[in-house]
Amino acid sequence: MEVDQESKTTETMQSDSTQNINQTILNTEQPICVITLGMAGSGKSSLISKLITYLYGKNMPPYVVNCDPACLNTDYLCNVDIRDTIHYKNVMQKYGLGPNGSIITSLNLFVTNFDQVIGLIDKRKEQHKYVLFDTPGQVEVFTWSASGSIITEALASKYPTVILFVIDTVRSHNPTTFMSNMLYACSIVYKYKLPMIVALNKNDVIDTKFAIEWMQNSEIFEAAINKDPTYMACLNQALTSALDIFYQDLPVVSISAKTGQGFDNLIASIHTAAKDYEENYRPEIERRKQEEQVRQLNRETNDLKLNEDNAEDNVPERNDSLAKPNNDEDLITFGPKKSFEF
Repeated sequence: MEVDQESKTTETMQSDSTQNINQTILNTEQPICVITLGMAGSGKSSLISKLITYLYGKNMPPYVVNCDPACLNTDYLCNVDIRDTIHYKNVMQKYGLGPNGSIITSLNLFVTNFDQVIGLIDKRKEQHKYVLFDTPGQVEVFTWSASGSIITEALASKYPTVILFVIDTVRSHNPTTFMSNMLYACSIVYKYKLPMIVALNKNDVIDTKFAIEWMQNSEIFEAAINKDPTYMACLNQALTSALDIFYQDLPVVSISAKTGQGFDNLIASIHTAAKDYEENYRPEIERRKQEEQVRQLNRETNDLKLNEDNAEDNVPERNDSLAKPNNDEDLITFGPKKSFEF
């Protein structure tokens, strides 16, 4: 009887959690855009695939955009796929590029019509409350390219936008690798100025508790660093204090892209980040947009004044001795004279 009572309590809690999530989504007017970033092999595409399955199970189908032109196949169906319009290998051959150069060029060609993607999202926003973006495995190709900035800024200017940074916890068991991942996450936050969620992936392989403790307690992380006899230990110790402030307001979730463990917390963190976007990030984006409009108006005004001043300086002085009436014989014409009818 006690077991039955516990199972009923668990089912009630799960149903309440699902109901709360659905109620939150019903109160959201705009879809939440989730841009997935992470190092190669961190499990971004696997996470997208499992998250799609999870959301369909909750009767909340997402709108999916694949921005990776070099992947051979995906484990999920895409609403918009860059490979449908741009052939990665053809770009490589046509422009004589390497793999990374071809990915960058393909993304640049893709964003020339990104307004159409925005239009498609607008048409489907009543049916989809999440828009998931899968990005290339080479994170720097998207993060530090012009196309990545255009995509991110275009989405953030219209929809609540969240960056989901996926970390391979197995590889990050090394303090130096962990520090590299967190430095990259920090640089992305300061570049895009958008709310970020750190997803510690592969908790079905290794317990992510050590990574969370490293972020919450710098002394524990320093103890792990001291076990490293190389010169990197000194550098990591110097960077630890700098990242303490970054960790304070950084949401962290432990997940598994294979089993779906931790996805309830992930969805809750996405909604919290979207609320943070509306309260703190959107006003800043609107302020920067207004400042840019003012700067653009000032530039146009200055260019107009400069053109007027140049026009006044180039006006020739009148010489009455050379003035004479114009006759038809004085006009330079090409071919026979014609009368024009309008």
